[in-house]
Amino acid sequence: MSSEGRGGDNFLRPYIILAFMAAIALPVITWQGFYIHKADAAIEVTPNSQTTNSFANAQLLYTFIGHTGTVKSLAFSPDSKVLVSGGAENEGVIRLWNLANGKKLANINKAHQTAIESLVISPDGQTLASCSDDNTINLWNLKNFKFTRSFVGHTSNVLSLAVSPDSKVLISGALDGIRIWDLLQQRPLGTLVRFDNLIYTLALSPDGQTLASGDNKGVIKLWSLSTGKLISEFAAHDNAVTGVAFTPDGQTLASASRDRTIKLWNINTGELVRTLIGHNNWVNAIAINPDGQTLASAGRDGIKVWNLTTGELINTLSGHTDWVSAIAFSPDGKILASGGFDQQIKIWGTPQNLINSTRTK
Repeated sequence: MSSEGRGGDNFLRPYIILAFMAAIALPVITWQGFYIHKADAAIEVTPNSQTTNSFANAQLLYTFIGHTGTVKSLAFSPDSKVLVSGGAENEGVIRLWNLANGKKLANINKAHQTAIESLVISPDGQTLASCSDDNTINLWNLKNFKFTRSFVGHTSNVLSLAVSPDSKVLISGALDGIRIWDLLQQRPLGTLVRFDNLIYTLALSPDGQTLASGDNKGVIKLWSLSTGKLISEFAAHDNAVTGVAFTPDGQTLASASRDRTIKLWNINTGELVRTLIGHNNWVNAIAINPDGQTLASAGRDGIKVWNLTTGELINTLSGHTDWVSAIAFSPDGKILASGGFDQQIKIWGTPQNLINSTRTK
């Protein structure tokens, strides 16, 4: 973090020490409690029925073709103009797509030694972070697509990433636990937990204060990033948790699982609010529209779109020829992107923007 941030009143003094990277020959790091700044200019999306109805009528706009393996992760730039994708390709390629014209913008070749598991873009639009089965996290300058540096410390496949709303902190999840990294000074900050269950998915609350993790045992844990302490944990699902996402107001956490369900949880009480049932097989990923009204889920049986307020299934999107493994809404809430085992990325939206074209390499 910047010296200004560390010295200001918005950051707590270091007071918790956690053993860090004990399994490798690196020094023990002092955990620093910290406060995540809220975005200086938060984007407000006014909920209205038109947005929800648009996804009730969403159709396939176009298809991106170029991946040679399963598409495992998708991330939009903050201005919703660029889509970044990565997946199960041995050469570890990251692809960037221009959503304005539907064409490939760039490739980052040999981004990792093996499959890319997750991608996130910092809210300031400066940094792209990628993680991989090669146990590393790589940082890229999103303006020129150049490599910045690697974060090394995990001793197993890194499966999930989350970034703070102030673009200062990166969180990673793997078999050996959850680690915290300083994006500004590009250094490790500490470890929340080591050698817990396999961490499949992470999500950070909109205020940057609460981290949700989901693991292979169906357990969800909530962590305070200002203290590094576990707030609560609960057995959420009967199988692995494959996705977690906060609503924009931070009051509800959605979770997806291989038990075929999506569940909505009251973040303050831990109570189950609603279970969304409709998938007939694993649910692989979920995403919540910035309008807070719509949730999209991706599974072995395709894509389903739900009204978050009522729990009603409002649309089923068909087009992928195999499992759908990744899904993401654009920050402006107008576009839904999906990726699958069929090595394709599909862009969904309203009929008036229908392009019905295939975008290639």
